[in-house]
Amino acid sequence: MLLAIDAGNTNTVFALFDGMTQIGLWRAATNAQRTADEYAAFLKPLMALIGVEVSTVTDAIIGSVVPDANFNLIRLCVHHFNCEPLMIGASGVKTGMTIKIDRPEELGADRLMNAVAGIALYKTPLLIIDFGTATTFDVIDGDGVYCGGVIAPGVNLSLRALHMAAAKLPSVAVARPPKVIATGTVTAIQSGIFWGYVGMIEGLIARIKAEFGAPMTVLATGGLASLFDEALPSLDHIDGDLTLRGLALIFEKNRKLTTNNDA
Repeated sequence: MLLAIDAGNTNTVFALFDGMTQIGLWRAATNAQRTADEYAAFLKPLMALIGVEVSTVTDAIIGSVVPDANFNLIRLCVHHFNCEPLMIGASGVKTGMTIKIDRPEELGADRLMNAVAGIALYKTPLLIIDFGTATTFDVIDGDGVYCGGVIAPGVNLSLRALHMAAAKLPSVAVARPPKVIATGTVTAIQSGIFWGYVGMIEGLIARIKAEFGAPMTVLATGGLASLFDEALPSLDHIDGDLTLRGLALIFEKNRKLTTNNDA
């Protein structure tokens, strides 16, 4: 069984895979100071609740955009699950992706994992929008080549920045307001964030498609993708587990390569 770990700026997500079948999923707030023992104390009881023994985990893979968290995540795998994890971006770990950008090494692990899963599961050319700490747009052409993308501040990040910078504006939850023209401060903020992001996303989709010059499948992922679904007619698919499935696919690719080399 595979333990897949997606360490993002806001949350660290742990998933268990039996082959390509996901059988467990848990989230924790990302904290670079959290120790391997603390991760284990979080994970092991949750695994027990679904009847999974720790000893059944034989492999692990980590995709991380938080370098300071990596040491303890690796220790978690080694000391509590008795396996050396594959690390996305490490020497020798193959993704099968051709990346045509100025500095391929700068491509975040999350965006790489999304691209791998997108190519495997959806029709290319492909535009992947990830509603995470940042809202990212990634373009993959018809040959499965990563061509580039866009990075914008994420929805929750924008809300926090507004609250911190404006003394009289409250902290509010992300929500779709009942109408665009608001009659209260909270709904005014929600309208600005929600409909502002709708306008930005639709505008960027249109500009990316026009610049790319060919029809594209538009795929959304990330925690807030479903909130924007009905307001974004340009979205073709929503896949909340895309990043984790990318991790599992990369692991399978490397396992097969290792098996073939040993044969």
